[in-house]
Amino acid sequence: MAKDQKRWIAIGIGAAVAIIVGIILAMGISRGHKDDEKMNDQPTGLTFKVADPAPSLDTKKPLRCYVNGAYVGDVTLAECAKKNGVAAQQLDVGIDDNGNQVAAPTASLVPVPGAPGSAEAAQPADPAQGAEIVPPTATAAGPTASCLRYSSNSWNKLADNITLGQCAILLFDTRCVSPGQASYGRWGSKTLRLVPRRVEQSDDNATFRPLVDQGQGCSVPMVR
Repeated sequence: MAKDQKRWIAIGIGAAVAIIVGIILAMGISRGHKDDEKMNDQPTGLTFKVADPAPSLDTKKPLRCYVNGAYVGDVTLAECAKKNGVAAQQLDVGIDDNGNQVAAPTASLVPVPGAPGSAEAAQPADPAQGAEIVPPTATAAGPTASCLRYSSNSWNKLADNITLGQCAILLFDTRCVSPGQASYGRWGSKTLRLVPRRVEQSDDNATFRPLVDQGQGCSVPMVR
């Protein structure tokens, strides 16, 4: 009888110890889950931000309209085209340097400069006199001529004996202009003009036709 009593006492003690151990383990697991929840609440080490897409122009909203190089008020694209006497597709439409929506005839804010004189065309570029420093160009196959840029109300030679495509890149690669604005250059007897999203050429310094479209980042691809 005494042996049975001792055995039951031992069993009871063992059961009590098992219960206590179980409680301790349960508390540890619960605390671990709480810590996990706190860790999940913390921001991750890598954060990715997706840039908003470029806003598209709403042609029904008023925009800054230019006629003959003069600002005539904020009107819709259709009204601006009517004031200019052209179709809406013939206007340069976009965002100017101040973030305003603008519509204007191509290059209407920067008139075509006169052709360079013989002295300007013949004068070599001199960096010591403030002339633009340009990188050397590779030897080209095909017709070549001098390449000039119009800036500060004068023609400045950039390079001799380069192709039309090389000159267009030298003049306008990665350069952007706003609606109605333009930048000018010369290749031989041709006038080159940068307008929004494209480079144009003219044989008579008056009538322009497309030469090449600009790519991403206002890049100018090689013209073959």
